Amino acid sequence: MFWSIAPLVLACIVLAGLAGTCSFRPGGMSAGPVPSYDAVAALNADAQTLGFPVRLPQLPEGWQPNSGNRDSITDGRSDASGQRLRAVTSRVGYISPSGMYVSLTQSNADETALVAAIQPGLRPTGTEDVDGTRWVVYEGDGEPVWTARLASKDGPAQLAITGAAGPAAFRTLAAAVQSQPPLPAAR
Repeated sequence: MFWSIAPLVLACIVLAGLAGTCSFRPGGMSAGPVPSYDAVAALNADAQTLGFPVRLPQLPEGWQPNSGNRDSITDGRSDASGQRLRAVTSRVGYISPSGMYVSLTQSNADETALVAAIQPGLRPTGTEDVDGTRWVVYEGDGEPVWTARLASKDGPAQLAITGAAGPAAFRTLAAAVQSQPPLPAAR
């Protein structure tokens, strides 16, 4: 049976090498250069349209935004009367200087709804203090999520950080976003 499959496996390896879509390097696969994403324009647009305070992180040299999107969470927040409403999210993904992915989601969702939308099944396991701001750490079978509620004169926003990067990158992104005022919103 091995001899009947071996030519097929060899052909697949040769075709993958000729296509050049990925290259092997010790420690992992590389799919080429990191895609570029205009986080400044995206977050400014989100601040104008989403209806909650959105912040632009001021990250140190070497961080590169590579992706982003808007989404919604059904029954993601409660109003003053307790009625469940749709929440909206703004997410930007970054590649840290070490080459690891980490994302920042900003939302008007409640904490537990936002965390469940990012990674279902996580539970709170502790907190991290980042320059005086308390971030709740959620862990489980997937990647961890750090979340904090930031207040401003324009209202609150729930932030969440997740990704393959470690705690040092989470801490850097947390400090970079929480230190910034909300971007101007539409009037």
